[in-house]
Amino acid sequence: MVYKHAPIGVFDSGYGGLTVLKEIVKQLPAYDYLYLGDNARAPYGTRSFETVYEYTLQCVRQLFDMNCELVILACNTASAKALRTIQQKDLPLLAPNKRVLGVIRPTTEHIGKYTKTGHVGVLGTSGTIASNSYPIEIEKFYPEITVCQEACPMWVPIVENNEFESDGADYFIKKNLESLLAKDPEIDAIILGCTHYPLLIDKIKKYLPSHIALIAQGEIVADSLGDYLARHPELETKCSKNGQIDFYTTDSAENFDRQASMFFGETVKSRHLVL
Repeated sequence: MVYKHAPIGVFDSGYGGLTVLKEIVKQLPAYDYLYLGDNARAPYGTRSFETVYEYTLQCVRQLFDMNCELVILACNTASAKALRTIQQKDLPLLAPNKRVLGVIRPTTEHIGKYTKTGHVGVLGTSGTIASNSYPIEIEKFYPEITVCQEACPMWVPIVENNEFESDGADYFIKKNLESLLAKDPEIDAIILGCTHYPLLIDKIKKYLPSHIALIAQGEIVADSLGDYLARHPELETKCSKNGQIDFYTTDSAENFDRQASMFFGETVKSRHLVL
């Protein structure tokens, strides 16, 4: 399907990117948006770099074909494992005037203002943690900051199976937080390095000392996007402004709609898309 208008594309392997889209729409409501969830092949977190790159590129191509001039990878795993290759290798050949942005860099650019001790924790999927993307990016902006990471492989399944208020969620959240803080007791700021994790914030705060700042990505990414559009008027003017949001999923639209409202905060009506 080709759009006559030019929405901003927002991509995620599943539902988590909706927490980012929610904040983007709140801050930049005038633009059109097209959300694509690759639910049929989710989760990406445990897949290889090659597979994540292949799947992400396929979805980016699809969004470009649907007339998106700008695509946000609202997925930490895709941002960690695929973004750089797509930007450097594929974009110049595929669509040199279009842009693909991620969620890791905006977060790392701002982390310095959240920590006083200079010790930061990162919670993420196994894939994001294995990529070392957060320590690498943070070092570019704040070489003096010490970064400690913790993979939380059970957190996404907990959220997607609607178990985030269960006792099982408490067990794994408490276990992972204790593990992270045992590695570095000086941590005073923790990045939620997965867009699913905002749904677990109440549980996380329950087991987190009150002096530790908890950083979700939605508002930061939305701020960063607004700034990016202001700095790139040649791209901003191509993005259509009708306040329209369209949702697509590679899996069952009925299932997607049932779960999506939990992440987006309002009713979602999606369409099935075959890649």
